[in-house]
Amino acid sequence: MSEPQGSEGSEGTTQPMPVVEKAASTGTLDQNASAAAYDPPPPVLDGENGANGRFWSARRVPAAVVAVLLLVLAGAFLYDVVAVRTDRSAMEWRRELARQLAERPLDDTWVLVGAGVAVALGLWLVVLATTPGLRAVLPMTRTHPDVRAGLDREAAALTLRDRAMEIAGVQSVRVRMGRKRADVRAVSHFRDLDDVRADLDDVLADAIRGLGLSRPPALSVHVRRPGRKG
Repeated sequence: MSEPQGSEGSEGTTQPMPVVEKAASTGTLDQNASAAAYDPPPPVLDGENGANGRFWSARRVPAAVVAVLLLVLAGAFLYDVVAVRTDRSAMEWRRELARQLAERPLDDTWVLVGAGVAVALGLWLVVLATTPGLRAVLPMTRTHPDVRAGLDREAAALTLRDRAMEIAGVQSVRVRMGRKRADVRAVSHFRDLDDVRADLDDVLADAIRGLGLSRPPALSVHVRRPGRKG
């Protein structure tokens, strides 16, 4: 009588099947994992290169100052109006203000000064309302519709300085990171200056691309010898 194929006494008749199935399954998983690992990065959003605008400041301090001033002025005028309505005399400062406004001509120096201050404050508020602010934050490339990222300018400058210090011959580096240009000034104590500058151009250009900024700044590199001591 022959033994069933699933018995433990059979020599290699039942073991290859599960092994083959596991191998096939593993191969499928490995293939899927490899395909996932080599998938292209997600497409950038907001137009070409994932560019997006600057971050807008909340303007909490200017808004708080304006709100406090308006609250104080409105409260003072409201108190004085209520006092007059209750058959009390108007406050001295309001009577004096009304008299000055009635007697002073429009070309008076103090009237012109007050008007200039009011215009300056109004222009300041308009500028604050129409400009984004947060100049120290550089917007990064946007790859997800619900996520925005920014990089601090000081952190970006520090990254470029660390990469520049890895170049042979560079003694010190000073980096000024702007929104449109990265100004790098290096001091080299050996090697030819042209060679050091070429290495800095290559390394720092790659570093700027690695920052992932939506609008990479232009690179400006200056290399010089250290000054004489004494």
